[in-house]
Amino acid sequence: MKIIEDIQSFQRLQQRCVATIGKFDGVHRGHQLILEQLRTQAQALQLPSVVIVIEPHPEEFFAVSPQDCPARLSEPEEKLQLIAAQGIDYAFKLRFDEQLCKLSAEDYIESILVEGLGIAGLIIGSDFRFGNQRKGDFSLLQDYGNRYDFQVLESASCEVDGLRVSSTLVRQKLAEADFESVAALLGRQYAISGTVVKGQQLGRDLGFPTCNVRLNRRNIPLHGVYACDVIVQDGQLQTMTLHGAANIGYRPTVSDDNKAILEVHLLDFSGDLYDTRISVLFRHRIRAEVKFDSLQALLEQIAIDVNDTREFFAVAGR
Repeated sequence: MKIIEDIQSFQRLQQRCVATIGKFDGVHRGHQLILEQLRTQAQALQLPSVVIVIEPHPEEFFAVSPQDCPARLSEPEEKLQLIAAQGIDYAFKLRFDEQLCKLSAEDYIESILVEGLGIAGLIIGSDFRFGNQRKGDFSLLQDYGNRYDFQVLESASCEVDGLRVSSTLVRQKLAEADFESVAALLGRQYAISGTVVKGQQLGRDLGFPTCNVRLNRRNIPLHGVYACDVIVQDGQLQTMTLHGAANIGYRPTVSDDNKAILEVHLLDFSGDLYDTRISVLFRHRIRAEVKFDSLQALLEQIAIDVNDTREFFAVAGR
């Protein structure tokens, strides 16, 4: 999949396409069904498939504080990898900024979709809103489709156990630590991926070294300590899966900078993983995030957390 960050780059490669637009947060089974529609329609018209990915999410752009926007399920790099795995030809990263906010719905259609991407078909939800003051809708797209000769098809809806699959539902199930339901909604286990960076090394000083992954998102979908599987994606070490105890949150006992971090203590592993990319697959919630009165109290709790994590994997059998 080729990633395009401006319309001119696409125009140098293609003249027309079949497209869909959205945030695609989490790339859940509902999104996957839409991407299947997109591939099918693109193949029927013998044109490339394009996913227009809105970044940042509009709610993040307008949010004053992290709590003002929904928790992000996947960061841009993760999202693009998941979309690429669905066999899409191009991803166009549409930057949501002040300029796009002020663009009228009509200019949105003409400058981005018609003149920019040359769409022959557009797959979109009937509730999709766009353009200045969100005045653009499905009906307006149909009117312009008739005028400029492009098809507008309503995106399919996906249900699991009688519930419509959505990013909101995935967030709800993550908050409940219902990872079985989350896996059913996503079609895979929920994971957060990132590169291991050097932290404060407090965990090492306390006797529980951790792999630290910086979370580049305004709001996080999980808080607390979790038993997890960790996939190490490194050519030299070869891909391997390890068990770990992951703490995700704001570390209120040792920091007040309000920056979220994911730190994972790997069970029965010693080694340097700095600059290595890992994927943390969440399996079971051990406890909620807590602020402790002292580092000693934190150290005692970490020992309990690690023991509880070992017990979980002993019972789970893997």
